[in-house]
Amino acid sequence: MEFAIGGVAACGAGLFTNPLEVVKTRMQLQGEFRARGQYTVHYRNVFHAFYTIAQEEGFRSLQKGLVPALYYQFFMNGLRLGVYQSLNNLGLNRDSDGNISFPRSIAAGALSGVVGAVTGSPFYLIKTHLQSQSAESIAVGHQHKHGSFTQAFKKIYSENGLLGLWRGSSGAMARVMVGSGAQLSTFSTCKQYIVNKGWFERTSVLNALLASMMSGVAVVFFMTPFDVVSTRLYNQNVDSSGRGIYYKGFTDCFYKILKNEGPLAFYKGWTASYLRLGPHTILSLVFWDEIRKFSARYLY
Repeated sequence: MEFAIGGVAACGAGLFTNPLEVVKTRMQLQGEFRARGQYTVHYRNVFHAFYTIAQEEGFRSLQKGLVPALYYQFFMNGLRLGVYQSLNNLGLNRDSDGNISFPRSIAAGALSGVVGAVTGSPFYLIKTHLQSQSAESIAVGHQHKHGSFTQAFKKIYSENGLLGLWRGSSGAMARVMVGSGAQLSTFSTCKQYIVNKGWFERTSVLNALLASMMSGVAVVFFMTPFDVVSTRLYNQNVDSSGRGIYYKGFTDCFYKILKNEGPLAFYKGWTASYLRLGPHTILSLVFWDEIRKFSARYLY
């Protein structure tokens, strides 16, 4: 039940934030292997990116990759939030006095993030491919030219086998491990602090809302560099053996971005990441908290 609750909550958030994910993906791929000022800037900022994509490809393009995105949210966050809550139910993220332990919460969040990232990796791979596909006039990164989620899945599997669907997962594990550790530890700790202060009624949704707003700031700051690396690894072209042509792995990608594009490249699309991760973190955690309270009240 904990896994289903987490998955449904994340899908609810994903419906609202997928357009920002499309914008963020495009901005993170823009200027790949080029130093600042040496490439055509199709997307000047998040608002210009929204306008450009809608103008060149139509408004529906802002929901590209929605199907794999929702599958990813359900399986990745379902497992991530479910594993974390299970560890919490067992008291493994609490100290001897029964209070939330920040270090243990970080470890529990990171562990649950890795489990979710590995499981959801094929969906994130296809989501990235579909979201990066664009009109030739504003194309950035490699264009995979898939017709649909199903076609992409079949093509990758037929050409590169089962392991091909998990290409780029090293970046995803680092990305979600850092993001999950920051998100769930700060959410749990902040919510306990807010509840103990008695600012709102213990059952009020405002406790989760305020705690998730605080958590969202931490997630964006720590996770964005890993998010850029993850996007590059997933979207790169591959050779006949299914190996990445641009990057050998997470470390190689990190080094090449730093060398060719500079340290600021790790925060490409930062505004889009903030506008996406902030609301997504708030919505998913509030949905998660409210659905858990509803299920505890009516389903048990």
